[in-house]
Amino acid sequence: MAHTTQPTKASKPINNIVASLKQTQKAYLARRPHRSFRRTRRRDYVRPLALPGYFSFSNYVRKTLWAHRKMFFLLALTYSIITAILVGIASQDTYSSLSDAINQTSGDLFSGNLGAIGKAGLLFFTAISGGISSNLTATEGVYAALIILISWLTTIWLLRNILAGHKVKLRDGLYNATAPLLSTLLVGFVFILDLVPLAIAIRGYVAAQSTGLLNGGVEAMLFWLAAGLLTLLSLYLATSTFIALVVITLPGMYPIQAIRTAGDLVIGRRIRILLRLLWLGLSVALSWAVIMIPIILFDGWLKALWHAISWLPLVPIVLLVLGALTVIWSTSYIYLLYRRIVADDSAPA
Repeated sequence: MAHTTQPTKASKPINNIVASLKQTQKAYLARRPHRSFRRTRRRDYVRPLALPGYFSFSNYVRKTLWAHRKMFFLLALTYSIITAILVGIASQDTYSSLSDAINQTSGDLFSGNLGAIGKAGLLFFTAISGGISSNLTATEGVYAALIILISWLTTIWLLRNILAGHKVKLRDGLYNATAPLLSTLLVGFVFILDLVPLAIAIRGYVAAQSTGLLNGGVEAMLFWLAAGLLTLLSLYLATSTFIALVVITLPGMYPIQAIRTAGDLVIGRRIRILLRLLWLGLSVALSWAVIMIPIILFDGWLKALWHAISWLPLVPIVLLVLGALTVIWSTSYIYLLYRRIVADDSAPA
């Protein structure tokens, strides 16, 4: 009779670990069609994603928020007040000095009605790039990040319950939305790591510009090729992490599980989702310009007419409130996009 060896007690845990790893790898390969150094056929990686058009989906987000405008405006007001107290607002004195400097040094460069718009545009780009904001301390930077994170979580919590048919108040969201705060911070750390290639490209650009490497030639071409590849890598990685920042808000979700689930959702759809996120950035930038440039023109006209209110920080206040509304809008856009992706997979949102 053939003699069969039975596994010892010591080898059983090792066999269980090996079996578990093989099962995990098999499940992963079943979910992800791509294989390293092998051609992936189109039928294996193309996945349908039925989404409305860019303008249509943005209008859907607007209608959803407008239907509960009182709650979300209160959230924006709360965000603005807390930010003003803990972080502060842009300096009116710095803004006034910058405005005077542009008026004095522009000369004939900006003339007529279009010249006024040009000056306002220059002030606008300076303002949004932080030219009128004082440098934040480390503590204020932490406060600002936490306020944005809490606003993100609160907006998602409110939208999830509203779309589920629950009657909620802003108070409920502020008290209950921060349960996944730690896990969201961990996924946010992964998002920061995703941006490391982009940061390397930016640092490389600064160094290359200072050394004259970008003046032309093969060196400049190779630099832009490397910088473009690093930027694409960051965009590729960050697309799924953006979705993971929404997935992690689900009850009982862990960071690794959220990142894995988000990766499964975007596989085969990454470019289409990335284009939606880029559209979000473009629409926000255009909205800021459309709102802020008239506000800057009105501020200059009003204070030229009535010098007694030159102290009024109208532009810094509008920047603060518009920043709060942008956080809520962007969060809502990404969350509702996530729901459409999940609905296309027939999975619960």
